[in-house]
Amino acid sequence: MSTTSSVPRIAAALILGGLVATSGCSWFRKGDALFANDPANRPLEVPPPLEQPRADANVASVGAVAPARSAAVPTNSVGFTVPGSRDAVFDRVGEELAKVPGVVIVSRAQVLGAYDVTYEGASFLVRIAGSETGSTVSAVDPRGVPVTGEAATRLLAQLKATLGGN
Repeated sequence: MSTTSSVPRIAAALILGGLVATSGCSWFRKGDALFANDPANRPLEVPPPLEQPRADANVASVGAVAPARSAAVPTNSVGFTVPGSRDAVFDRVGEELAKVPGVVIVSRAQVLGAYDVTYEGASFLVRIAGSETGSTVSAVDPRGVPVTGEAATRLLAQLKATLGGN
C-alpha cells in the first residue's frame, strides 16, 4: 500500500465526517417540539404568563399585607375573644387544652398561632389570632375553613368558660 493513495482517502473521510457533523444531521440537532405548542400547553419548565391581581374589594393589594399579629378571623367562624396578646393567649390556651380530658395535642405552631388537636374523634385546629380588641380563639380545619362540629363546639365552650372569653 502506498502512502500517496491513503492521503486522499483520509482527506475525503475527514471532509465527509465534517460535512455530516455540520450539515444538520438529526443525530446532532435538538428539536424544540415541546416549546412549539400553544403557551397554555407548554411543559412546566415554561410557565404561562402570570395573571394580574384583581382589584376587587375582597382581595388585598400586594403592598397591604398585614402582619400575622393583626390577622383577622373570618366573622362566620366559631370562636370567642380573650383580652391579651396573641402569644400570652396562645400559652394559656395550650395550658387549658392539656387539662381537658380527651384532648390530644398532635402539634403546636406558635408562629402560626395554632394547635392541631384531636377531640372526641374529630381532628381540627384551635387557632389564636391577634386583633385590636384582644385575641380571637377559633376552631378551623387545616384549610382554614371554620369547623362547626359538635366536638369543636364543645371544646371551644370549655375553653371560653375557663379563659373568660366574650
